[in-house]
Amino acid sequence: MGTANFIWNLTKSYFTFGLIGLTVSDRYASIVPVGGISMSPTFNPHDDSSMRTLTRDFVIVEKHCLEKYKFSLGDVVVFSSPTNHKEKNIKRITALPGDLVRTPHYDAVVIPEGHCWVEGDNQAWSLDSRSFGPIPLGLVRGRVTHVVWPPHRIGKVERMTPKSVTPF
Repeated sequence: MGTANFIWNLTKSYFTFGLIGLTVSDRYASIVPVGGISMSPTFNPHDDSSMRTLTRDFVIVEKHCLEKYKFSLGDVVVFSSPTNHKEKNIKRITALPGDLVRTPHYDAVVIPEGHCWVEGDNQAWSLDSRSFGPIPLGLVRGRVTHVVWPPHRIGKVERMTPKSVTPF
């Protein structure tokens, strides 16, 4: 009887902590891995395919910004891909609603209400708004605030506008 009681209490504890963890991850913040080199050097600056699982960055994604879609130029955001909603991407916001963007493929794009323009820091290796256009703010899943792994890279993610973006 003692063993069954212990197992029941342990199960309740794990279930409670699981629900709390799920709530925190869904509503407030989560930790996600960053794959690829499209945001290098901000993330994964020394991407070595043989050591990828040990060296890739893990970041904190805060979700308070989603309440009223409070974003600024230079924020790094996680969003669902406009072409495959199961895929998550990490890019930097380079234009907000009403801004004009000049690209190689279009003369000028006015960012419509409820959308933003995102680009990777490593533009030679980034699939971003230059390929699929402005993304709806409803696809944004959160703002990246800190790198938490690997230990030598722990720190805040700075808000900056990429050098390739020129004001119109």
